[in-house]
Amino acid sequence: MQRERIRNLFEQQAANYDTQWQRLAPLNDALHLLMQSLLAGLPQEANFLCVGAGTGAELRFLARQFPDWRFSVVEPAESMIEICRQHANAEGFASRCEFHQGYVESLPDKERFHGASAFLVSQFIFERTERADFFADIARRLRPAGKLVSTDLCAEEHSTAQAQLLDLWIRVMRGGEASIEDVQRMREVYDRDVAVLTPQVLQAIIQSAGFEPVVPFYQVGMIRGWFSTRTG
Repeated sequence: MQRERIRNLFEQQAANYDTQWQRLAPLNDALHLLMQSLLAGLPQEANFLCVGAGTGAELRFLARQFPDWRFSVVEPAESMIEICRQHANAEGFASRCEFHQGYVESLPDKERFHGASAFLVSQFIFERTERADFFADIARRLRPAGKLVSTDLCAEEHSTAQAQLLDLWIRVMRGGEASIEDVQRMREVYDRDVAVLTPQVLQAIIQSAGFEPVVPFYQVGMIRGWFSTRTG
C-alpha cells in the first residue's frame, strides 16, 4: 500500500531528517514569514491543526509566534512524531500540544480548529479522488471560515522548462552537487513516490474539497503554496 511504504520511508529518515534538510532553511524561512502574516488574524487562543507535521518545523515556528495557541499534531511515522515531541519538550510548548500518530481521518470528526497546515503532504497521494478526500477531511475539522495553509510540489505538464526545473530542484536537494546518475535516480524516486500535478489541477482539488477562495501565495523551485478558507 502506497501510504504504508511512504510511512516506512519517513521512519527510516527520521534520525537525520532535520540535518538532511537544513540547507533548505532559507526556503522555509520565507514560507514561515508569509504564513505568520496569513494566520495572524486567527483568535489569540486558536486551536491549530498541523497535518503531516514531520519533525515539527512549522509547529515550532508557530508555537514561538503565537504563544497562546494550542496544537493538534498529526504524523503517521512514529519516529518522526517522537522527534517532534522532543523538540516541543525542549522548547517548552509541549503542554500546548496533542500528538496523534496516524492520519487526519483518525481525528474526531468535529469542527474544532481555527486553522490548519499541510506542508508537502498531499503530493504523496496518487489518486485524485483520495487527494480531494484528504483536503475534505481537513475541511470537516475546521470551524466555519477556518484557514488552511498548504504546499505541494507542482509542475506544468510536458514542458522543457519544467524538466529543467526538476533537474535544478534535485540539485538543490542534493546540496548543489549531483551527477547524472544522481539526477536520474531522484527522477525515478519522484516518478514512484510523488504525484506531481499542475498548479491548476491541485488548486481545483483543494477548492472541490470545500475551500474558497484558494489563493496562491508562495512559489520557490517546485514548491507551490496556497492559502484557503473553509466554505460554509
